[in-house]
This record gives sequence, C-alpha cells and structure tokens, in this order.
Amino acid sequence: MMSCPQNDHHGPITVLVGLDRQLGTAAYIGDGRNRWPAVHVSDAGRLFRTALEQAPAGSVLHAVGEEGVRMLDVAEVIAKKTGLPAAAVDPEQRGVFGALLGGDQPASNAATRQLLDWQPTGPTLLEDLEAGYYTS
Repeated sequence: MMSCPQNDHHGPITVLVGLDRQLGTAAYIGDGRNRWPAVHVSDAGRLFRTALEQAPAGSVLHAVGEEGVRMLDVAEVIAKKTGLPAAAVDPEQRGVFGALLGGDQPASNAATRQLLDWQPTGPTLLEDLEAGYYTS
C-alpha cells in the first residue's frame, strides 16, 4: 500500500477508504492480524530513481517501507477519522478487495536496502491516516 499526503490520492488505500464509506464500515477480515506492506510515495520515488541509476539489470527490488501493517490497525484509524464503526466483515462483502484484505502479505525490504543502501524515511501509513490523508 502506498501512502501519499496529497489532495489527489491514488492506490489501494484510497480504494479501501472509499469502499468502507460506501458500505458503512471500516472493515477488516477475521481478527485483523493480517498485514499489508506499505511505503510512502516519497520513499518509493527515491528508490525508483536510485534503482534506475544504480541497480544491476534484472534486480528484484521491494519498495517496502513497512514490512507489514496490521489491517485491524488500519481499520481502527479509518474508523476514528471517518466516524465509521470498525468491524470484521465477510470477505465476500468487499468483492475482489475482500480477498486482498484477508491475505497476510508481509514483504521484506532487506535485500533492497542492502543492494542500494536505501532507507525509507517517510511517514508510515498509520501516520498518514492519522493526519487525515485519505479520510478527509
């Protein structure tokens, strides 16, 4: 998930908040312990530039600032910022997005950091959500 504190938001978190608003629930699946990786857009941009300039051809890189943000935590912040209740929902209520919401998808940036000496420095996804990005 990419976080980006700007007025014109794009990406999965924007879709998630919009879907939550449509359905009236800041949703998570199961107990909400499943995780999504996240990266701030500034960190991703810096990495892509560095990769173009320095990465060996064929390198596999992970633009991941946070290896796994719990979806329960995301839902709770969305609930707090939107006034929606946070609740576990049936994945089928969220269509294709339900399968994504329910999956545990941690990813490591260790190889990327080592190869390119890249360190994410941007705000976390929860910090962006707490600041009101995506929910205002």
